[in-house]
Amino acid sequence: MVASIYLDYAATTPVDQRVIERMVAHMSVDADFGNPASRSHAYGWQAEESVETARVHVAEAINADPREIIWTSGATESDNLALKGAAFGSARRHIITSSIEHKAVLDCCSFLEQQGNEVTYLAPDAWGRTSVEQVREALREDTLMVSIMQVNNELGTVNDLAPIGALCRSKGVLFHTDAAQSFGKLPIDVEALQVDLLSISAHKIYGPKGIGALYVRRANGLRLAPQMHGGGHEMGMRSGTLPAQQIVGLGTAAQLMVDNVDAERAHLSGLRERFLSHVRQIPDTVVHTHPEDHVPGIVNVGFAGVDGETLLLALPELAVSSGSACTSASVEPSFVLRGIGVADELAHASLRFSFGRFTEPGDVDTAGHRLAATVARLRGS
Repeated sequence: MVASIYLDYAATTPVDQRVIERMVAHMSVDADFGNPASRSHAYGWQAEESVETARVHVAEAINADPREIIWTSGATESDNLALKGAAFGSARRHIITSSIEHKAVLDCCSFLEQQGNEVTYLAPDAWGRTSVEQVREALREDTLMVSIMQVNNELGTVNDLAPIGALCRSKGVLFHTDAAQSFGKLPIDVEALQVDLLSISAHKIYGPKGIGALYVRRANGLRLAPQMHGGGHEMGMRSGTLPAQQIVGLGTAAQLMVDNVDAERAHLSGLRERFLSHVRQIPDTVVHTHPEDHVPGIVNVGFAGVDGETLLLALPELAVSSGSACTSASVEPSFVLRGIGVADELAHASLRFSFGRFTEPGDVDTAGHRLAATVARLRGS
């Protein structure tokens, strides 16, 4: 049976029709399909103008200078460029991050450790938050960078970045955040947060897959060692022919999110409360997401006494995510849930539900009823 109710918006979002229409206008022979780097004819000029307009839209969404936006293939590449690009050639060899960051950050850190860097992994609190006090205690004379995500992708819990940013700025330490789950959903002001590097991805905000951006602060002359060579595009930090249609899609999606941020938040908050009203009626459930410090579109719930994979299989009509990940021949509980102190048994019994622009209240009600009935059946009650 094909899932009929999509509650996995934290994994990816459908592309908004308005975004599709803008993208199509930059793809066909009768459209602005040119290479933005071709500056000898009108096709290239028009494509370049569209790319730069999108750069402005993304910059405006985070209160940045358009010249601080570097196009990438997505947040994973942005994370790689931020961490590796800053670390390569730096005399400072120490990095601070949390133990529940996205794998794009954690795997970069692991790679950099193999290159001789040292990494301090901070343990978050029971809700998944990392505090400025933890960062302060971990800082060293040779600390190059702190990388703390703004919103955890499994929990939906929000970190308070401004105090961490202020601390890093006062110590001359770079501050990076993976904002894939917060861009367009929370107000982001890179000046107020005092971040130096910020990663985003289009497919989390109803844009296309395969395009993202990295904010790189210009004020301190920060330059990153490129991870892709050939042509010197994007101010020498990221070579490659720019996919104009993808970039236009990201710019349009960003503009739509900014224009409708209050309405979107109200919609998602209503869905969240509606869903939780169903969850609260199911005995022995634990909500792992912080009750206040969260984005409204993500809720992580543990159902004691029920295996999460079994629960997923018993709910084929719902598209949701398990807290488990397959590693080789075994299924391990979520490292994020383990990282906040959740016992393996409950971690195995946890699911992430995430709502979005096209989720209807009726979808949430149907999901809640099916969930309650299935959990009761699996528990034998």
